[in-house]
Amino acid sequence: MTTDSHALHSDGGHGNDDHGGAAHGSLKSYLIGFGLSVILTAVPFWLVMTGTIADKAVTALIVLVLAAVQIVVHMVYFLHMNTRSENGWTMMAMIFTVVMVVIALTGSLWVMHHLNINMMPMHDMSQMP
Repeated sequence: MTTDSHALHSDGGHGNDDHGGAAHGSLKSYLIGFGLSVILTAVPFWLVMTGTIADKAVTALIVLVLAAVQIVVHMVYFLHMNTRSENGWTMMAMIFTVVMVVIALTGSLWVMHHLNINMMPMHDMSQMP
């Protein structure tokens, strides 16, 4: 009988290899991620619906921060992004993507802000000869 890499293992044929370095989550890690996701969704919803914080700018800032934390939770617990997966290339790709998105959004907001400041108001056009 020959042995090959596709032979059935004692764990039902899945083997204990690390699938190219990708970490696969356990039930415990999925439940932790789910719990954190529920909390990170419920807290901003509660803040907005109850109006607990009177200042809308502070509420918006808190919601944005919790949204960013929730993105990280999803990437770590559900997408299994870490520095060990695929020798760190998934994390490097994610960091590159985040940097590019931040540059694109910041540049777009900067351009729109300056266009808004430098546009002639409509009420000044009616006074032109």
